[in-house]
Amino acid sequence: MQSLHHHQNSISHYPSPPTNGGVAVNVLGQPIGVGQGSPGSASSQIITPHWQQQLLKCEMIRASRSPHHRARASAMASRTVTKSAIPITNPNKPPPDATPKESDGAENGASPNTSGELTTNGVNSNINHPSSTVAPVAEVPRPTATKPPENSWSSLDMGGVQIKNLPPTSGLFSFTFLINLYLNHNALTAVPAEIAKLRHLELLDLSGNNLQTLPSELGMLTKLKELYLFDNHIATIPPELGTLHQLQTLGIEGNPLEPSLKAIVQKEGTSALISFLRDSCPIPPPPPQRLLRDLLPPGERDALLEDPNVEVFSVLCYNILCELYATERLYGYTPSWALEWPYRRDLIMAEIDKHKADFMCLQEIQTAQYEEYFTPKLGSMGYDGVYYPKSRYKTMGEADRRLVDGCAIFFKKSKYQLVEQHPLEFSTVAMQRPDFKKTDDMFNRVLIRGDIALIGLFENIETGSRHVIANAHICWDPKYSDVKLVQVALLVDELEKVANNFSKYPPRPPSGDSSVKPPPTYSDGTKIPIIISGDCNSVPSSGVYEFLANGSLPGDHPDFLAHSYGRYTQDGLRHRLGMKSAYAGIGELPFTNFTPSFRGAIDYIWYSTSTLSATAVLNEVDRGYLAKAVGFPDAHNPSDHIPIYAEFRVKPPRDPQAARPPPVFPNPSHA
Repeated sequence: MQSLHHHQNSISHYPSPPTNGGVAVNVLGQPIGVGQGSPGSASSQIITPHWQQQLLKCEMIRASRSPHHRARASAMASRTVTKSAIPITNPNKPPPDATPKESDGAENGASPNTSGELTTNGVNSNINHPSSTVAPVAEVPRPTATKPPENSWSSLDMGGVQIKNLPPTSGLFSFTFLINLYLNHNALTAVPAEIAKLRHLELLDLSGNNLQTLPSELGMLTKLKELYLFDNHIATIPPELGTLHQLQTLGIEGNPLEPSLKAIVQKEGTSALISFLRDSCPIPPPPPQRLLRDLLPPGERDALLEDPNVEVFSVLCYNILCELYATERLYGYTPSWALEWPYRRDLIMAEIDKHKADFMCLQEIQTAQYEEYFTPKLGSMGYDGVYYPKSRYKTMGEADRRLVDGCAIFFKKSKYQLVEQHPLEFSTVAMQRPDFKKTDDMFNRVLIRGDIALIGLFENIETGSRHVIANAHICWDPKYSDVKLVQVALLVDELEKVANNFSKYPPRPPSGDSSVKPPPTYSDGTKIPIIISGDCNSVPSSGVYEFLANGSLPGDHPDFLAHSYGRYTQDGLRHRLGMKSAYAGIGELPFTNFTPSFRGAIDYIWYSTSTLSATAVLNEVDRGYLAKAVGFPDAHNPSDHIPIYAEFRVKPPRDPQAARPPPVFPNPSHA
């Protein structure tokens, strides 16, 4: 076998040959489809532009049947063509501006508005969102990173050498860095399921073998753009290949393929067949239910439940993926019926109802959905709620405003009452800061964002204890790690101010019942239980996580990207809330966001350790289920995020009615 080194891996197939008057011709200039003697290539075939390209590529593959054809062609090209004169590029890689990116609004009629955001028909476009191909975080290489492992070569040519068998234990499947793999014109009768380990493949050529079936695991190779199956004995395509949402060419010519499948390719092309397979694929069994993981020592749970003086509460955090963003363009691997809002909302509600949390922090709820669905539905389940949309709603008409998403906090109205709500528009708060007003980076980076947070001040109806609950949706763009830091710092600053003011509110009047314990008083905001929950779009190795966990961050931290943000970058970031992630004690979940482009933890529930202790968290998704999933949403998971959930015990403050503090025992507020 021979490898094509990285700078040569462009010779994946020949350039398209010319056509004569719209009729496809082979490399010798002869018409294709007449007298070629290959199955299914009779002159009576449907010759659409899609099928014409199919036949052109088929002829090119047939011309590469000699041993190591591409490796030899690449080596010859590297010897005869100087790199400075004619650089060899990968023909499978689209031009830089050919593939729409999150910042490119050319597709779907999107155009920039006055705030710098992209809109479609006046509404924020779904391109301003992470997707199946664009991750929310730019990371250093790690096991689940989207980039292939570093290697000096990325293409391997094993074509034309009469390989008869690929055992599952073959070392080939350890080459996870491969982008192009050529196994064409051998004598293979089967491809093992282990092919799915080569997750970074963009081109796979299995043409000219003796294959009768394909492994369903090929559907895990979601980066594939070219899959050549020419000249085999394949009669059908596994529906699991419907997840190959980036596939541009599925080479089927020369196979006794089921006529209905072949007709789709002939008339509408590869993408239409992939969509058909995706939407007709059988629904897999659901994953096992996620269980609660107890964080308390054995026996302490029962004691906690039996103590009438102990106050406990629970928090659910869930980015539900709003309807506007749940499109086939962003989530092409998901069946179209599973993206429909009526289907997803029922699954979302079932997930919410399953946990029955005291507080629910939901992100990406469209205004109309909050008013028309969530408020009445959750109201019937005993919840009340507060909501605030992203700041761009101010620039829109009434109809478009209802499509803007935002953050909502729902709470059990039989247990808590809302005292105040404080919406936080990061751009507005930043504009009001004196040390930010003359910062160019603030104008060019922070103020163009419409991200928001929502802070709710709550009081327990029975005990009078207070809680500050913050729900945030931080900037998603991986190129703006500095903005993520600024937004979280602004949120923490606002929380400290709001909590301090809340601590000065007079306690609730006594009920007159001498047996009822008087409500607690708070000397300052740090004595009130505080929760920061939301989609932070930041991994545990990020500056955002470090700042929240440690209470400080240097002003020259790499995540600031050398930009200037007044006091934040001059003196560094600091807070005195004493926060900890609910999952930190056992390690963050393997992921809270799962797509083909990204798998990682970016959603968190943070709590103030001086006033709260975490007693239980919701466990991870079953790994056996994930081994066969390319990403969420899917038939059983309605969002690209999973919900996270935690239970907390309130540490009681010092009793204000006591004549003096207990002389022997340590202060419980610092336990």
